[in-house]
Amino acid sequence: MTDAPTSPTRPTETDAAPSLAELTRVFARIGALSFGGPAAQIALMHRTLVDERGWLSERQFLGALSFCMLLPGPEAMQLCTYAGWRLRGVTGGLIAGGLFVAPGAAVILALALLYLQYGAQPFVQDVFLGIKAAVVVIVVQALLRVAGKALTGALAWGLAAAAFVALFAFSVPFPAVIAAAALAGALAARGARAGPSPVPARSAGRTAAVIAALGALWAAPLLLAWAVGATLMLEIGLFFSKLAVVTFGGAYAVLAYMAQEVVAERGWLGPSQMIDALGLAETTPGPLILVTEFVGALAGAASGGVAGAIAGAAMTLWVTFVPCFLWIFAGAPYIEWITGHPRLKGALDGITAAVVGVIANLSVWFAAHVFFGEVGEAALGPFETIAPRLASFDPAAAALALLAGALLVWRKTPLPLTLALMSGFGLAAGALA
Repeated sequence: MTDAPTSPTRPTETDAAPSLAELTRVFARIGALSFGGPAAQIALMHRTLVDERGWLSERQFLGALSFCMLLPGPEAMQLCTYAGWRLRGVTGGLIAGGLFVAPGAAVILALALLYLQYGAQPFVQDVFLGIKAAVVVIVVQALLRVAGKALTGALAWGLAAAAFVALFAFSVPFPAVIAAAALAGALAARGARAGPSPVPARSAGRTAAVIAALGALWAAPLLLAWAVGATLMLEIGLFFSKLAVVTFGGAYAVLAYMAQEVVAERGWLGPSQMIDALGLAETTPGPLILVTEFVGALAGAASGGVAGAIAGAAMTLWVTFVPCFLWIFAGAPYIEWITGHPRLKGALDGITAAVVGVIANLSVWFAAHVFFGEVGEAALGPFETIAPRLASFDPAAAALALLAGALLVWRKTPLPLTLALMSGFGLAAGALA
């Protein structure tokens, strides 16, 4: 790979590209301040890169955002990587994308190690009860936010409902739900191409070289784990590699699939630990998909202690984010050509609609495991759903969720402060119990 792309669309509409030192300083600041989920992160990048620095034009920024939304993985991290690539080539993309992930990844690893050491303590469980109650509200808010944007017609409503039923009642695999929604959206797309197709900026040979190089990097730790007989690390790497390919619609969409796999199928975590993972990921900067690092750390610790936790976290980070660089470095030169296809936009719209049903399923799963101490399964013919035991209802958890809703919805309290307050309220509830 060369350090600079050969695209004629590299910075010609904006000021001269910044030095690597300046680029590093700016993207380090973005990474450190990237709290609040993708909407807040994208707004921070827009303010910094378009309004304040003028490094990207409005058209370039929005076009890149549309492109990143077509990709699996965290769109904010990929947008950050694209901005660095456009400004300083592959080196700039690696710096920008890496700095977006690094602060949150370091914090998540530290929190995972602390959780392994102290997570079973009663006072820690009380703290997490408050956080879990807030997580239920956060997921419902995400559901309403996505639904408001995605459900714009009968097809969108139908795809959302079908996705929910497929997951909740039939346990259809998440990748199959996403693929079916993309196909339905593409087939239903109408309209001509958006203008003439620009000539792709990079030859097929150069693109193949980028894919080969980054594909080899992606596979390297998997091959190493296979060669040394590290079976669990190989399983972790293969599972999160698969996840990296199907994470359309953001972290909330894939959480239900991940929970089903790591809790019900593989037994790496318990339901409570899965919800704790999301609560901790909400408190850190960077993409919410860093929740996978926490899961990988806990899975690795089951057989390898602290060393296993660190290895599991490292494997998970590698196979989660190396693909993100691959999608950007291979696809960015074709951005205008790709986004000019209405059927691709239709596929994205179909996925976004289905994500509403996916997050609705996640909301029910989280609420059941937070509000009830015992959650089993019930089967009726082809239907199989979760079945909370009503006698195990936890009124303290429900009261804490109402309090979290008041803070987030009524008082508009910032998320980090809300989570801190809910931790204290959970501790107080535990002391009064």
